[in-house]
Amino acid sequence: MKKLLTLALILAGMNCSFSQNMNNQTLGELITKNADTIGGIPGNWKFIYKEIPMLCVTDEANNRMRIISPITESKNLDKDLLLDAMTANFHSALDVKYAISNGILWSAYIHPLKELSNEQLENAITQVYFAARTFGTTFSSTELIFGGGNVKEKQKEKIEEQKIHKF
Repeated sequence: MKKLLTLALILAGMNCSFSQNMNNQTLGELITKNADTIGGIPGNWKFIYKEIPMLCVTDEANNRMRIISPITESKNLDKDLLLDAMTANFHSALDVKYAISNGILWSAYIHPLKELSNEQLENAITQVYFAARTFGTTFSSTELIFGGGNVKEKQKEKIEEQKIHKF
Protein backbone atom coordinates (compact mmCIF):
# COMPACT_ATOMS: atom_id res chain seq x y z
CA MET A 1 0.00 0.00 0.00
CA LYS A 2 2.86 2.34 0.89
CA LYS A 3 4.53 1.67 -2.49
CA LEU A 4 1.26 2.30 -4.33
CA LEU A 5 0.81 5.64 -2.55
CA THR A 6 4.42 6.63 -3.35
CA LEU A 7 3.93 5.70 -7.00
CA ALA A 8 0.69 7.73 -7.15
CA LEU A 9 2.48 10.78 -5.71
CA ILE A 10 5.34 10.44 -8.20
CA LEU A 11 2.93 10.13 -11.14
CA ALA A 12 0.92 13.12 -9.92
CA GLY A 13 4.12 15.16 -9.72
CA MET A 14 5.13 14.09 -13.22
CA ASN A 15 1.70 15.02 -14.55
CA CYS A 16 2.12 18.54 -13.16
CA SER A 17 5.42 18.94 -14.97
CA PHE A 18 4.06 18.17 -18.45
CA SER A 19 3.71 21.04 -20.89
CA GLN A 20 0.70 23.33 -20.78
CA ASN A 21 -0.05 22.94 -24.52
CA MET A 22 -0.69 26.66 -25.03
CA ASN A 23 -1.69 27.53 -28.59
CA ASN A 24 -2.73 30.61 -30.57
CA GLN A 25 -6.44 30.11 -29.90
CA THR A 26 -6.05 29.99 -26.10
CA LEU A 27 -3.43 32.73 -26.16
CA GLY A 28 -5.75 35.00 -28.16
CA GLU A 29 -8.60 34.38 -25.71
CA LEU A 30 -6.37 35.21 -22.72
CA ILE A 31 -4.98 38.38 -24.30
CA THR A 32 -8.54 39.48 -25.17
CA LYS A 33 -9.55 38.89 -21.54
CA ASN A 34 -6.66 41.05 -20.22
CA ALA A 35 -6.35 43.76 -22.89
CA ASP A 36 -8.22 47.05 -23.06
CA THR A 37 -8.35 46.72 -26.87
CA ILE A 38 -7.00 44.12 -29.28
CA GLY A 39 -6.50 43.78 -33.02
CA GLY A 40 -4.53 41.68 -35.45
CA ILE A 41 -4.68 38.04 -36.41
CA PRO A 42 -3.92 34.83 -34.49
CA GLY A 43 -0.20 34.74 -33.83
CA ASN A 44 0.25 38.47 -34.41
CA TRP A 45 -1.82 40.60 -32.05
CA LYS A 46 -1.62 44.31 -31.30
CA PHE A 47 -3.22 45.32 -28.03
CA ILE A 48 -3.38 48.02 -25.39
CA TYR A 49 -2.93 47.16 -21.72
CA LYS A 50 -3.43 50.03 -19.26
CA GLU A 51 -2.64 52.59 -21.97
CA ILE A 52 0.60 50.80 -22.98
CA PRO A 53 0.75 49.43 -26.56
CA MET A 54 1.91 45.83 -26.86
CA LEU A 55 2.45 43.19 -29.50
CA CYS A 56 2.28 39.44 -29.11
CA VAL A 57 3.93 37.38 -31.84
CA THR A 58 3.99 33.60 -31.94
CA ASP A 59 5.58 30.89 -34.04
CA GLU A 60 3.67 27.69 -33.32
CA ALA A 61 5.90 25.60 -35.61
CA ASN A 62 9.00 26.55 -33.60
CA ASN A 63 7.25 26.76 -30.21
CA ARG A 64 8.06 30.43 -29.53
CA MET A 65 6.15 33.48 -28.40
CA ARG A 66 7.00 37.00 -27.36
CA ILE A 67 5.16 39.92 -25.88
CA ILE A 68 6.82 43.26 -26.52
CA SER A 69 6.14 46.93 -25.89
CA PRO A 70 7.93 49.82 -27.60
CA ILE A 71 9.53 52.31 -25.20
CA THR A 72 11.53 54.80 -27.28
CA GLU A 73 13.72 55.10 -30.34
CA SER A 74 17.20 53.81 -29.59
CA LYS A 75 18.73 57.08 -30.83
CA ASN A 76 17.21 58.72 -27.72
CA LEU A 77 19.32 56.57 -25.41
CA ASP A 78 22.54 57.84 -23.94
CA LYS A 79 25.29 55.67 -22.48
CA ASP A 80 23.93 55.96 -18.92
CA LEU A 81 20.42 54.83 -19.91
CA LEU A 82 21.82 51.88 -21.82
CA LEU A 83 23.96 50.89 -18.84
CA ASP A 84 20.98 51.24 -16.50
CA ALA A 85 18.86 49.07 -18.81
CA MET A 86 21.53 46.37 -18.99
CA THR A 87 21.93 46.43 -15.21
CA ALA A 88 18.14 46.14 -14.83
CA ASN A 89 18.18 43.07 -17.08
CA PHE A 90 20.20 41.39 -14.32
CA HIS A 91 18.57 42.86 -11.20
CA SER A 92 15.10 44.31 -11.59
CA ALA A 93 13.61 43.38 -14.96
CA LEU A 94 13.06 39.79 -13.79
CA ASP A 95 11.33 37.79 -16.58
CA VAL A 96 11.35 40.61 -19.14
CA LYS A 97 14.36 42.23 -20.73
CA TYR A 98 15.13 45.54 -22.34
CA ALA A 99 16.18 44.95 -25.94
CA ILE A 100 16.84 46.97 -29.09
CA SER A 101 15.57 45.92 -32.51
CA ASN A 102 15.02 47.99 -35.65
CA GLY A 103 15.97 51.21 -33.90
CA ILE A 104 13.44 50.76 -31.07
CA LEU A 105 14.02 49.97 -27.40
CA TRP A 106 11.52 47.32 -26.30
CA SER A 107 10.35 45.70 -23.11
CA ALA A 108 10.32 42.02 -24.13
CA TYR A 109 9.08 38.75 -22.66
CA ILE A 110 10.10 35.65 -24.63
CA HIS A 111 8.99 32.12 -23.79
CA PRO A 112 8.29 28.72 -25.36
CA LEU A 113 4.65 28.81 -26.48
CA LYS A 114 3.42 25.30 -25.60
CA GLU A 115 4.88 25.39 -22.10
CA LEU A 116 3.30 28.76 -21.25
CA SER A 117 0.60 28.61 -18.58
CA ASN A 118 -2.36 30.96 -18.27
CA GLU A 119 -0.85 32.46 -15.10
CA GLN A 120 2.53 32.96 -16.78
CA LEU A 121 0.87 34.81 -19.65
CA GLU A 122 -0.99 37.17 -17.33
CA ASN A 123 2.20 37.74 -15.35
CA ALA A 124 4.14 38.35 -18.58
CA ILE A 125 1.72 41.05 -19.72
CA THR A 126 2.00 42.75 -16.33
CA GLN A 127 5.81 42.58 -16.35
CA VAL A 128 6.07 43.98 -19.88
CA TYR A 129 3.77 46.80 -18.75
CA PHE A 130 5.81 47.64 -15.64
CA ALA A 131 9.15 47.46 -17.46
CA ALA A 132 7.87 49.90 -20.08
CA ARG A 133 6.35 52.25 -17.46
CA THR A 134 9.37 52.28 -15.16
CA PHE A 135 12.05 52.70 -17.83
CA GLY A 136 14.17 55.68 -16.82
CA THR A 137 13.27 55.47 -13.13
CA THR A 138 13.41 52.07 -11.41
CA PHE A 139 13.71 49.88 -14.52
CA SER A 140 11.56 47.25 -12.80
CA SER A 141 9.11 44.73 -14.22
CA THR A 142 7.09 44.46 -11.00
CA GLU A 143 6.17 46.65 -8.09
CA LEU A 144 8.85 44.80 -6.17
CA ILE A 145 12.53 45.14 -6.93
CA PHE A 146 14.57 41.95 -6.65
CA GLY A 147 16.68 42.31 -3.54
CA GLY A 148 14.21 44.49 -1.65
CA GLY A 149 12.09 47.58 -1.79
CA ASN A 150 9.33 48.50 -4.17
CA VAL A 151 8.91 50.74 -7.19
CA LYS A 152 7.28 53.60 -5.30
CA GLU A 153 10.13 53.75 -2.76
CA LYS A 154 12.77 53.63 -5.50
CA GLN A 155 10.97 56.31 -7.53
CA LYS A 156 10.97 58.58 -4.46
CA GLU A 157 14.71 57.96 -4.03
CA LYS A 158 15.32 58.78 -7.73
CA ILE A 159 13.28 62.00 -7.47
CA GLU A 160 15.16 63.07 -4.33
CA GLU A 161 18.46 62.26 -6.03
CA GLN A 162 17.46 64.35 -9.08
CA LYS A 163 16.55 67.30 -6.82
CA ILE A 164 19.97 67.17 -5.19
CA HIS A 165 21.76 67.13 -8.57
CA LYS A 166 19.80 70.14 -9.83
CA PHE A 167 21.29 72.46 -7.18
